[in-house]
Amino acid sequence: MDIYASDDEKGEEIKQWWRDNGRLVVVACVVTTLAVFSGRYWLEHQNTQSQKASQVYQQVSYALDNEDYAAAELAVESLFSEFSESPYAVFSSFDMASESVKNNDNATAQIYLNWVINHAKLSTHKELATLRLAQVLLLENKLNEALTLARASTSIAFSSLWSELQGDIYIAQLKPEQAREAYQNSLSKINQGEPRQQILQIKLDDVAASKNG
Repeated sequence: MDIYASDDEKGEEIKQWWRDNGRLVVVACVVTTLAVFSGRYWLEHQNTQSQKASQVYQQVSYALDNEDYAAAELAVESLFSEFSESPYAVFSSFDMASESVKNNDNATAQIYLNWVINHAKLSTHKELATLRLAQVLLLENKLNEALTLARASTSIAFSSLWSELQGDIYIAQLKPEQAREAYQNSLSKINQGEPRQQILQIKLDDVAASKNG
């Protein structure tokens, strides 16, 4: 716009600019407004869904506390079907798997743990589920399958636990030397003073005693 133009000329230029660009400005404002409201709606929807999932998870916990496994299973199925992307679905799977192991129902435990492995978003949840699955396989005396999972893990956060599990598997396979190496490897990956340090040391002492015996 010419700064030396008269007020009438400036006004005419503004009118012409509006005629040329007004529609784009209106469209841009509408799109921006819709984006803002859509974002708010999405956040509110997510918050509502999270609250609903939390309520269903509370039903799972209450049912398990009262040993009402049928009710717990129904609530978990609701989480799977309606809130499968919620972390509460993962939490309920872990709870159901633990309860299944307590009840000597290892087959059901494996089903819930595999659900986490296949559906969880966080790699930590997947890794923990895989670790627990390997532990269940050890309980089932499926030693080769358990060892395959243990060797395949590349997790740094769970490396000590995986090494300890390998030691447990080697003990079951009557391979004390491999077990000793696995326990030592596990022990080297934890900090001094951690509770597991004493447990691992006991396992190492047991291996040494059995070897000397």
